Amino acid sequence: MLTKRIVPCLDIRDGKVVKGMNFEGIRDVADPVEMAAFYNESGADELVFYDITATFEGRKLFSDVLEKVASQIFIPLTVGGGINTLEDFDRVLKCGADKVSVNSGAIKDPSIIEKGAMKYGDQCVVLSMDVKRVDGQFHIFSHGGRVDTGIEALQWAVDGVNRGAGEIVVNSIDTDGVKQGFDLEMLDAVAAKVNVPIVASGGAGCMEDFAELFKHPGMDAGLAASIFHFKEVDIMDLKRYLSEQGVPMRV
Repeated sequence: MLTKRIVPCLDIRDGKVVKGMNFEGIRDVADPVEMAAFYNESGADELVFYDITATFEGRKLFSDVLEKVASQIFIPLTVGGGINTLEDFDRVLKCGADKVSVNSGAIKDPSIIEKGAMKYGDQCVVLSMDVKRVDGQFHIFSHGGRVDTGIEALQWAVDGVNRGAGEIVVNSIDTDGVKQGFDLEMLDAVAAKVNVPIVASGGAGCMEDFAELFKHPGMDAGLAASIFHFKEVDIMDLKRYLSEQGVPMRV
C-alpha cells in the first residue's frame, strides 16, 4: 500500500514566508531558507514552494530564493507561481525543483500542461487548483485566488489530467487558514472524477483532520502551512499518530 504524504507549504511573498486566511489578510511568518531546512529535518515527505504574487505582479518567480531553499532539502520539492511557459519549467527545475505546479498559467494557456508533460513527464506536472463555491458550483479562481474564472472545477480537473497532469493539488479557498478541517465535500467530488494522486490543501487544524482526510479514497497527501509554521502540530508526532490510526506512513 502506498504511504500517505505530509506536505508543508511555503507561500512566498517578497522573499518571505507568509500566511493568511481565505487567501486574505496575509502576513509575514519567517525566512523561507530557514523554514525549508527545518522541514527537511522534521520528517516532511515533500515541500511545496509557491511564489504567491508572481502571476498577480506579472513577474518571474524568485529564482534566487528558490535555489537557496532547494540547497537546504533532500526531500521532493514542488514549485509554483508565475509558471507560464516551458522556459519557466526549465528555469525552476534547474533551480532544484522536482515537480512544477501550474495554476493561472494553465488557465491562460492549457497547452502548457501537455507541453510540460511531454518534455518532462507526467510525474513532473502538478495542476494546482484554487477552488471556491459560487452559487452552489465549484469555480476555479486565478491570480492567487483573486479572480473568478467561471471555469467549473471538476471538469477542469478532468481536462488537466487528460492533458498530462500527474498530480492535482486542490486548494479550498473556503477552508484556507480556517483550521476547521479539510474541504472533504470538494475533495471527494474531485476524487470521483480523476485517477491521479490528490493533494488536499486548506483547512487543517489538528491531527484528527488528517486522520479524517485519509479515510477518503483518492487522498494521497495532506498539505498545510500555519499549523506547521507555528509549531501547533509536529510533523513526526502527526505521522506517528496517523500510523497508530492505521494510515500507512513513512515514519
